[in-house]
Amino acid sequence: MSTHAAARVAAPTRREQILREAARLFAERGFHGVGVDEIGAAVGISGPGLYRHFPGKDAMLAELLVGISERLLEGGRLRVAEDEARGGGSPEALLDALIEGHIDFALDDRPLITLHDRELDRLRDTDRKRVRRLQREYVEVWVGVVRALYPSLAENRARVTVHAVFGLLNSTPHLARPDALPGRAATAALLHRLARGAFAAAEPS
Repeated sequence: MSTHAAARVAAPTRREQILREAARLFAERGFHGVGVDEIGAAVGISGPGLYRHFPGKDAMLAELLVGISERLLEGGRLRVAEDEARGGGSPEALLDALIEGHIDFALDDRPLITLHDRELDRLRDTDRKRVRRLQREYVEVWVGVVRALYPSLAENRARVTVHAVFGLLNSTPHLARPDALPGRAATAALLHRLARGAFAAAEPS
């Protein structure tokens, strides 16, 4: 494939561009602080032109929050499936892969973390329940892997620790200053060490 063809494949669709800018603006100014015209201007189309892609802001918010929950769950399940295809012999490597995947989300999709914290209750009841269900399933993927690595860790203790690690990794949006993070690679490495330390500390002595 040529470089130009690869670039065309990798280029985000208009719908993806809209969602990315909507997430950024919603996170910066709140859901009600952003108008459709402003989202349109951010992607170079008129506000009414957005309605060819989404029926309104509520639909954008729902797709953002449901979508990231789906992607996290799919990513977690894929890593488990890949480990099983290799013989399933390395729970430590699998936990590292799960942590790395979540760190990528925490560093690259910080507006979505802010949106989840602030705006989840604005979703329709059906969408909010779907997000919660997907999140529970994602937690259980981690619980299974953690208990494979730490067999003495009780299921409820493992689940609490997974939630605590998510809180740790998802704290990155609260580092608001541009220089608050030491650089992506260094931040990712630090978060990884902290996550592994939390799991090791949860194991009964």
